[in-house]
Amino acid sequence: MNMFLWIVQILLAALFAGAGLTKLIQPKEKLLDRMAWVRTTPPLQVKALGAAEVLAALGLVLPGLTGIATVLTPLAAVGLVIVMVGAVVVHARAKEHPGTAMTVVLLVLAAIVAWGRFGPYPL
Repeated sequence: MNMFLWIVQILLAALFAGAGLTKLIQPKEKLLDRMAWVRTTPPLQVKALGAAEVLAALGLVLPGLTGIATVLTPLAAVGLVIVMVGAVVVHARAKEHPGTAMTVVLLVLAAIVAWGRFGPYPL
């Protein structure tokens, strides 16, 4: 199970680092093609979400790799669960069914990491 959790953590970290960096680096106008929800979201909020995703991605892997502050890994996973709950609401309201399904999958994976790392499989 520890190996499974590591695989999920690395997968989530890669996905959220990529998505977060995209939101941080690209101007809002360039994001509209891939992320329709940014149309109604203030640019600062998009950047803040990108920063939160990048920090969560780092929190999923760095504590376990360094052995420093390992409690940050399940906390990062809980943070991603919260972000994904918001994303599910946003995608569902916009009737973006593929986006909703993907965010539910990411929410469940982050919840599994939080459960595993807080519970029976700590780092």
